[in-house]
Amino acid sequence: MVEAKLSALKGIKPHEWAVRFVFGGLCTVVAGLIAKHFGPGVGGLFLAFPAIFPAGASLIEAHEKEHKARIGFDGTMRGRAAASVDAAGAAIGCIGLAGFAVVVWRGLELHNACVVIGLAAVVWAGLSLGFWMARKSGAGRRALGRR
Repeated sequence: MVEAKLSALKGIKPHEWAVRFVFGGLCTVVAGLIAKHFGPGVGGLFLAFPAIFPAGASLIEAHEKEHKARIGFDGTMRGRAAASVDAAGAAIGCIGLAGFAVVVWRGLELHNACVVIGLAAVVWAGLSLGFWMARKSGAGRRALGRR
């Protein structure tokens, strides 16, 4: 089940917020420079880079390891598992984002922007939730012949 734990925000240290914002800002600047040199089509591909994912994944792993260390265990495997779940969510979100991009790309020239963006958001949410539910039910693994 998808859930939000707002209480987890209290556990994030200021330097961790800074890492995420700096990394995200650097990715945006690089995408802008690429767009300036090669054009907006190529720059847009780089702007779609999940800017805070690498910083977030490493922080998730570190938090899990730290949590297990406090109770006397090696949390390496737990940290990696937590980061991999985050990566799965990011990958599924990217599938939804691709659906969003296709709807906007194909619909924006012919239809009202508000309607197209609204439809694209519905497509994004539907694809993301659908793939997440399929992953959780194991249907995706069975389709690939895995257990």
